[in-house]
Amino acid sequence: MLLLIDAGNTRVKWAVVPSSRRDPAALGQWTESGMVEHAQLRSLGDAWRKHRVVRVLASNVAGQAMREGLEQVLLGAFGMQPVPLEWFASAASLGGIRNNYRNPAQLGCDRFASSIGAHALFPSQPLVVATCGTATTVDAVTADGVFLGGMILPGLGLMASSLAKNTAQLPQVAEHLDIAEPFADHTDAAIVSGCLAAQAGAIERTVAAHARHGGTVRCVLSGGAAALISPHLTVPHERVDNLVLIGLHKAAMNTSC
Repeated sequence: MLLLIDAGNTRVKWAVVPSSRRDPAALGQWTESGMVEHAQLRSLGDAWRKHRVVRVLASNVAGQAMREGLEQVLLGAFGMQPVPLEWFASAASLGGIRNNYRNPAQLGCDRFASSIGAHALFPSQPLVVATCGTATTVDAVTADGVFLGGMILPGLGLMASSLAKNTAQLPQVAEHLDIAEPFADHTDAAIVSGCLAAQAGAIERTVAAHARHGGTVRCVLSGGAAALISPHLTVPHERVDNLVLIGLHKAAMNTSC
């Protein structure tokens, strides 16, 4: 079995898949998957230990402490039978994507994996890949798999909490506050409405810019805040869960076990 790990800024997502399956239909078809907050990291050993894992591919954007924590959990789960652990990193070319970053290695590995996953699911289509989590990233990929670049902005929760924290007398705002009207009539709603408009506007602006060069663009939305942002988008789009894991799966198919 192949164990895929996506260590983000807030949560760790994972999936187990048969390592022998390399067909496109296998993407996203997990034998088992799960998600924990950082504080529950050590609980993952029990979930992973029951699988006959022969390879681990991990994406980590949560820093050195998370890397060391994952290594300890994996050692505890498979210590008697060492399992090859590979840390996924951005490259000039991998999984059908050619990386157009000035320094390809500087591109966040989660953004690279998400682009690989989206291109694998929707080949031969110009894409805007928006991942809405702690940070929101909005990236453009050409129909033939060139990662053009993109933007990074604070995620919905960060935007709202920063405004509430740093502006006098504004309340802390819950990001799940339902916004039905464009013109808010109380302060909490005004904060969230503004943050949602900023998120949606960044995505729609990227779609429009990409469409001027790539024709009809497919917008792919992923991440924990995708459900909140999706209703406020005026461009056609579709949500795909666990896009980083799908990208890792595709990358693993293209490299040896």
